[in-house]
Amino acid sequence: MQQASTMKSPPGTTMVAALVHVLVAFSAASSAAAAATAGEQPLSKIGIHRTTFEIHPGASVDVSPLLLGLQGQDQEWVTIGYSNPRPSKDDWIGVFSPANFSDSICPAENQWVAPPLLCTAPIKFQYANYTSTDYVKTGQGSLRLQLINQRSDFSFALFSGGLSNPKLIARSDSTTFVNPKAPVYPRLAQGKSWNEMTVTWTSGYSTKEATAFVEWGVQGQIQILSPAVTLTFSRNTMCGPPARTVGWRDPGFIHTGFFKDLWPNLKYTYRIGHRLFNGQIVWGHQYSFKASPYPGEDSLQRVVIFGDLGKAEIDGSNEYNDFERGSINTTYQLVKDLKNIDMVMHIGDICYANGYLSQWDQFTAQVEPIASTVPYMVASGNHERDWPGSGSFYGNIDSGGECGVPAQNMFYVPAENREQFWYSTDYGMFRFCVANTELDWRPGTEQYKFIEHCFSSVDRQKQPWLIFLAHRVLGYSSATFYGEEGTTEEPMGRESLQSLWQKYRVDIAMYGHVHGYERTCPVYENVCVTKASDKYSGVFTATTHVVVGGGGASLAEYTAGPRARWSHAQDLDYGFAKLTAFNHSTLLMEYKRSRDGSVHDSFTISRDYRDILACGVDNCPSTTMAS
Repeated sequence: MQQASTMKSPPGTTMVAALVHVLVAFSAASSAAAAATAGEQPLSKIGIHRTTFEIHPGASVDVSPLLLGLQGQDQEWVTIGYSNPRPSKDDWIGVFSPANFSDSICPAENQWVAPPLLCTAPIKFQYANYTSTDYVKTGQGSLRLQLINQRSDFSFALFSGGLSNPKLIARSDSTTFVNPKAPVYPRLAQGKSWNEMTVTWTSGYSTKEATAFVEWGVQGQIQILSPAVTLTFSRNTMCGPPARTVGWRDPGFIHTGFFKDLWPNLKYTYRIGHRLFNGQIVWGHQYSFKASPYPGEDSLQRVVIFGDLGKAEIDGSNEYNDFERGSINTTYQLVKDLKNIDMVMHIGDICYANGYLSQWDQFTAQVEPIASTVPYMVASGNHERDWPGSGSFYGNIDSGGECGVPAQNMFYVPAENREQFWYSTDYGMFRFCVANTELDWRPGTEQYKFIEHCFSSVDRQKQPWLIFLAHRVLGYSSATFYGEEGTTEEPMGRESLQSLWQKYRVDIAMYGHVHGYERTCPVYENVCVTKASDKYSGVFTATTHVVVGGGGASLAEYTAGPRARWSHAQDLDYGFAKLTAFNHSTLLMEYKRSRDGSVHDSFTISRDYRDILACGVDNCPSTTMAS
């Protein structure tokens, strides 16, 4: 998220249908006027610790159906009916999981203050008059909400008093999925070698009751079984509130299986599963993926890149339509075009849980149609990592007390140390160097050494397309929140790294954090080395910087007045970038708007190997007069 710098049906079909239904409703064009602010986590508006019990005998909440997932679905819609003899426009419905939310024992904040009656935030909420416009007159209303399988049962509660001073009026019976512990929401990722893929998923099964595994193999051939590792994390690993307090929800168990020695470009099928100690096997759905090409392979290769997607509720709950309204459109466009996408790079600010851990499950469900089919690679952003005194480079509270723990566990990255979260990954003709802007990157640091090694170790004859990815803008941006600080980047960003970009001839550097799109000319030390164009050819001159942080979070603003000479294209809309390597000599970068998938900006690079080797500004190797 933007801020000034300070130190089932068949898998995915339910999501696709729902996204189609709501696509127009979340059009960026209809909401541009409200886009100036970054928004806040909607669940943080609820003063759940101030709740009082005012159960009214005439009030009621009912839900149907009570049993979900009878056909194996991981997501289902429920209908909630409710009544209140004393209705108000501030009444709201909260969805709680586990269902016995009022039975938890809440610790007192100190010896002079009584412990709160409720200390667990709902997983979603909606106002009672959202679809029942006459609720205030009749006291009767209903809602349709979508639930996902999250390892526990659910109940629904009617509150008066608004969000800041909730009064519990009535609660429903519980509803649950047939198997709340079922393995769900697989997300693929590149392994540590080009011929390895990983799959991570979530379940309710610990190693004390089941063994996690993956059944996989070349499509149509004999399938093999591979064990999966199982991890989890506890409330004590959170750094502060709300993650450690009202936002905490048990994450269940997170499993990762490894597909090794893959044949390049072959299609594989897989199923995640758990063998219970009584011999029973609990299966997830069946999925498929295409193995990665080998480094240097000359074939069509397509990678989508964006930042700051966030999660969105297709049922309109949590008011995410006013916070991350573009997220649904971006997700829909990727699902729609999935057959033309080989890999996704989500460069930070993943789901904006901000310490409300239930939202991580919601996000993995949202991207499941994508992440279960192509590698979904992530980077760390301020809303994953930053917390005072936790070792983050920035001392703000953007992670809501998570300090990186959920992100490091929920998504696999091929890092030597997942806590550091920087890594490289190869995909055919691409080398991606992924930095972690929430840890120090300056010269002399461990991360700086990683970045230089990532650049220097690639064979550009085989992998000509060298891409640098990071969350915060370490290059160039016209965002107002940078301008207000008298800068166009993160402090010490390009000053620390531009010599590396130039020396190693990095083709494109891409960032999130600023919620919008901007492209520079090939620029070095604030100067356009080459005039901006939609077509570049010949010798490398300088790196082109692209901000593509308009995945879904509230849009940024750009500084008014004359545009900097290095700023070539801007778009205050939601969108994503797509890189297409046609061969070793031609690369296409397209920026597509999320509302309709149209290409709003693009450029091509045409370059032979000798053009990469050629001498340019500040990247000429030493020579000798000897013959």
